[in-house]
Amino acid sequence: MHRRTLIIAEAGVNHNGDRARALALVEAAARAGADVVKFQSFRADKLATAEAAKASYQQATTGNAQSQLEMLRALELSEDDEESIAAVCAAAGITYMSTPFDADSATHLVRRIGVPTLKVGSGDLTNAPLLLHLARFRLPIILSTGMATLAEVEQALGVIAFGYLGDVHALPSPADFANLLLDRETWTELRARVTLLHCTTEYPADPRSINLRAMATLHDAFGLPVGFSDHSRGIHIAAAAVALGAAVIEKHLTLDRNLPGPDHRASIEPDEMAAMIASIRDVEVALGDGRKVPAPEEIPNRAVARRSLVAIRVVRAGERFTEDNLGVKRPGDGIPPIEYWSYLGKAAQRDYAANEALEP
Repeated sequence: MHRRTLIIAEAGVNHNGDRARALALVEAAARAGADVVKFQSFRADKLATAEAAKASYQQATTGNAQSQLEMLRALELSEDDEESIAAVCAAAGITYMSTPFDADSATHLVRRIGVPTLKVGSGDLTNAPLLLHLARFRLPIILSTGMATLAEVEQALGVIAFGYLGDVHALPSPADFANLLLDRETWTELRARVTLLHCTTEYPADPRSINLRAMATLHDAFGLPVGFSDHSRGIHIAAAAVALGAAVIEKHLTLDRNLPGPDHRASIEPDEMAAMIASIRDVEVALGDGRKVPAPEEIPNRAVARRSLVAIRVVRAGERFTEDNLGVKRPGDGIPPIEYWSYLGKAAQRDYAANEALEP
């Protein structure tokens, strides 16, 4: 039986730095039925230099007048904002989550807000110091793998494993990370705590770039739960990912796709989020338990849809059944058609009218 998919409504920076809009995103995510609403926690000066260029999709949505650093500064939420948002989430019955982009932001999320899970964005899969800091909290981690190779994912898992299991006073090396992955206990720990999200880091992502089968590749390679961080347009690919085994779906949510900002165009609006979640819940139920047996609802229809042996013209007692007088017709509550050849050449035990079902 497919377990219930965790659905993360990625509010991200779609609040445009406005606490009121962030709170409205919480309410929209909760109404849509999401399990989690996720934001991003960062201090722009710790995230980018003044020379850092915008991604092409950011240039397309926000222009070139600002640098990436200036854009990020305008999208920050304060620690007070985050605490207010978390409180509203608790009242609304939806889990608050945020992706930390620096150690201080992570520490605030864990120590002050008490987030149950830490999310790592694709851009930080190779940020070993941050991964180590996060893992040392010993919380579950959801790790996005956009832009990554299997080797890079494996290296990230080695760092996370060291954070979970290694000496907190040790100065680790890449060899230490790799060696830890040779231990069976390490994989027991990782499988209990880490979920990998397949992702295409492009906003929006063209369906041809998405490669949903890579989820199976990640699962086969590492044996960890896998999911999908969806940057495609629409809602159908997320539902397909659930059919392929995604344990987590993450999808960007905006109040209005026409708002200014880097991620709105690759996001879905509240009514679409609700429709996506409804589709996913239908897919979960439809997956079933995999046993090939009649559904209870089907059983009454068998007699209606199947056929039985009948005399297709008048047959007198003692007359033998032949291909000319024996056929199969509905309903299916009599002798099953698999017995057709057993009756050919047999003598009728009584008279049969045309279209009368045979008796054993």
